[in-house]
Amino acid sequence: MGCIIPAIPGPPVAYLALILSLFIDQSLNTISENNYILLTILGILTLSITVIDFLLPVWGAKKFGGTSSGRKGSTMALIIGVVITLTTAGFGALLIVISPPIGAFIGEKVAGGSTQTAIKSAKGSFIGFLSGLFLKLALVIAMAVYFLYLLF
Repeated sequence: MGCIIPAIPGPPVAYLALILSLFIDQSLNTISENNYILLTILGILTLSITVIDFLLPVWGAKKFGGTSSGRKGSTMALIIGVVITLTTAGFGALLIVISPPIGAFIGEKVAGGSTQTAIKSAKGSFIGFLSGLFLKLALVIAMAVYFLYLLF
């Protein structure tokens, strides 16, 4: 759920749960002593994907032909969406999903760009968001598989 609901950082929570489970269960702890390299790799991937996830909507807007105004709008809308999500309940996940494309669109239009450019920028921002979502899901699934491997 943390991969989809932005107020809960999915990969960091999953990684923390994996690490905590290794401290709690002695049998998992002894099994994992030989796998510290994999745990380090998973930690680095968790940090990297968490950072990349915030940058992908902006990159997507750029890649689809958005100007710097669209990228700025996407970034500002994402920040505003995260702040609103963390401070209120309700539309949080939906707000994070729709705020970067809307911000990219508004940024392009405010700068005087055409509607077509604004739509391309918004589309790229949304595709960037989906890319981040799939990266997070893949990482969390890999951690779950690793946990199950250690468990059985």
